[in-house]
Amino acid sequence: MGDDHRRRRRGRQSRGRIDRRAALDRGAEESDPREPRARDAEPRRGDRESERAAAVGYYGPLGDEVSTEETRPGSDFLAQVCAAWEAEASRAATDRTRVVCIRTGLVLEKDGGALPKMLPPFWFGAGGPVGSGRQYWPWIHRDDWIALVKWAIATPAADGAINATAPTPETNRAFAQALGRAMHRPSLMPAPAFALRLLLGEMADALLLSGQRAVPAKAQRLGFTFKYSRLDDALREIFRDRV
Repeated sequence: MGDDHRRRRRGRQSRGRIDRRAALDRGAEESDPREPRARDAEPRRGDRESERAAAVGYYGPLGDEVSTEETRPGSDFLAQVCAAWEAEASRAATDRTRVVCIRTGLVLEKDGGALPKMLPPFWFGAGGPVGSGRQYWPWIHRDDWIALVKWAIATPAADGAINATAPTPETNRAFAQALGRAMHRPSLMPAPAFALRLLLGEMADALLLSGQRAVPAKAQRLGFTFKYSRLDDALREIFRDRV
């Protein structure tokens, strides 16, 4: 009963967000001051760009399977929300408006996002993998994320979904080991799955205990170059002044 109620509530909340996004899109379209294109005029792609935040959760849990922008959406709750969000965003695409959905992985930065929340156990020597540690965590350094978004705005061929992840996703166990190396701390104490489920419920599986081996196939094909392709290099840069 309780789980059904929570699922219905989450469904209403996600539908409300999508409806608000749709209303904003309609308002932007109606307020566009430019003259409409003549029916027989040549289409002009890229008159306007529209970037939308999305997430690699779109793919759902796929184990070791590599996820590119061509991979179909998953069937779990988070994947369904992501797919519905992108479907609504894509309705803004016209022959004059290019829509880009940035499917973001785990963004690594010094002072924000998820990384600072992971650090306390490592500082106390109790860090380690989450659950089995075999799930993939697609990551990206913040500098690369910013550069990729700017590149997508400036690149007419970049449209539709783009994975904002580094070319080398790592398993959670490898991520914990790399974080321990960067912090000069051990990384041997796992966080058991049952404890995370007690704390977070079913969202523990969607957010921590499963993952996506997502790769930036489209960005690389179109010529984007990552500054931090290796996790060790990204974490070393982040912690260079802190350890």
